[in-house]
Amino acid sequence: MAISLKKGGSFNLTKEEPKLKKILIGLGWEAQAGLDLDASVFMLGQNMKLPSDNFFIFYNNLKSPDGSTQHTGDNRTGYGDDDDEMILLNLDLVSPQITEIIVVASIYEAEARRHSFGLLKDAYIRLYDVENKREVLRFDLDASYPNDTIVEFGKVHKDGTDWKFTAVGNGSTKGLQGLVDIYA
Repeated sequence: MAISLKKGGSFNLTKEEPKLKKILIGLGWEAQAGLDLDASVFMLGQNMKLPSDNFFIFYNNLKSPDGSTQHTGDNRTGYGDDDDEMILLNLDLVSPQITEIIVVASIYEAEARRHSFGLLKDAYIRLYDVENKREVLRFDLDASYPNDTIVEFGKVHKDGTDWKFTAVGNGSTKGLQGLVDIYA
């Protein structure tokens, strides 16, 4: 049975799941018609910056230069019962210069369409062990984000030699470009 995290909760992947290497990070939600969410990943170094633009993974750059992280493609409707967008992560391939992998979801053209996370329900992020075919953990966004256009769902990060996952759940009205400006 998967571990259920609350906002701010952390899980030591290295200690609790030592054989976990290949992870599917699934993001899911139920949205009103016309709402297009996009998953993105910021792979950051110790200085909390992208080592290069190629470490920003999104629908126009689907694979990291180290081969560790791959976006499976854009789901423009959010319809269906399973993960709406997915990121594949192989911990063994993550470049040593990367210490934090932040997973966000943003609303496409949110300002122009007057869309926000207030139009969503049942949003979650989950980590799935690809090799053993089982869900390891899940974080259900239980907070309301009525005006936010981007939410940092969670992050996989280094703590010494250990990889950990933290359920973040921070929303913002900055949009995706606002985070690119921070991390670039």
